[in-house]
Amino acid sequence: MGVKLLFKVEPRPVPLKKMRYLSPLIAAVMMLFSGLIIFSMLGKNPAIAFHAFFIEPVNDFYGLGELIIKASPLMLIGVGLAIGFRANIWNIGAEGQLAMGAVFGGGIALYFNESTSGFVLPAMFIAGAVGGMLWASIPAFLKTRFNANEILVSLMLNYVAILFLSLLIHGPWKDPQGYGFPQSILFSDSALLPVLIEGTRLHAGVIISFAAIGVGWIFLLRSFLGYQLQVSGLAINAASYAGFKYKKMIWIGLLAGGLAAGLAGVSEIAGPIGQLLPSVSPGYGFAAIIVAYVGRLHPGGIFLSSLLMALLYLGGESGQMNLDLPSAVTGIFQGMLLFYLLAADFLINFRFRWKSIPLRQGI
Repeated sequence: MGVKLLFKVEPRPVPLKKMRYLSPLIAAVMMLFSGLIIFSMLGKNPAIAFHAFFIEPVNDFYGLGELIIKASPLMLIGVGLAIGFRANIWNIGAEGQLAMGAVFGGGIALYFNESTSGFVLPAMFIAGAVGGMLWASIPAFLKTRFNANEILVSLMLNYVAILFLSLLIHGPWKDPQGYGFPQSILFSDSALLPVLIEGTRLHAGVIISFAAIGVGWIFLLRSFLGYQLQVSGLAINAASYAGFKYKKMIWIGLLAGGLAAGLAGVSEIAGPIGQLLPSVSPGYGFAAIIVAYVGRLHPGGIFLSSLLMALLYLGGESGQMNLDLPSAVTGIFQGMLLFYLLAADFLINFRFRWKSIPLRQGI
């Protein structure tokens, strides 16, 4: 009688808690190691490519400012998404909510373009927050009223919002003196965020993102409402038994993401862009999902992961200019980071066990 060896996947009895916080670091290291292999396959010197991709973009004061500018919308949106993710509310529509925030905030800037009043910039942020939340309220309403899948609804609304922004830029909001380019007129000084440090593009919008980290830490880790969100995500039946209203959690989770994305949209058009363009985001709304999970849905972790993701954006731009790499290289690194994180999480929570199965002779 022979023996056949098979393996099966089974949950670990007690997953190591500390590995939950080490797995993002493991994923980042594996991403860097895989990047060296990819550089070699593309015919690039790994050491030179690594320096150009990860060191050169931040080797001076201006580069550090650019890093924070790139990280600012990621950490802001990441905190907003983390609020919903903790309750298992899957908002995949931050990209569209960012675009609608830019539309609402940009509309204020264009309407008061001749004004020099100090109320224009605050009004833009208020309008942007409203725009982002209104767009997020669509999947929230459909989820609570008709039990629609918020993943599909919020994802599809991204394209609607981006196309609506493009319609405005190609139509009524198009700059008549823009030589046919799809863009709005440049905003007036009253609609632009002030620069914090001379010699850089670091603007006051980053203060909002840093404040969001603090507010998110208090809300998620020190408030009763944050506790309700976490309990709802871990055990919906226990949350219902305790009197927590899950529909309320759905609204809070989705509106928090919409609020953060809308503010990020205004920060972009009032900061480094200074006008409305058909695409005001290089994919911040989607990248912020990775940021939130690499940061373990914790505001402190989101802060660190947003810096890493911002470095990937800057490295991709540097790689295109200095190494003649394709623009898709940034997405490759982002995808590898998420893949290795999911793989590490899987191995933390599950294990492979070999199982021997006796074989009957003659069969």
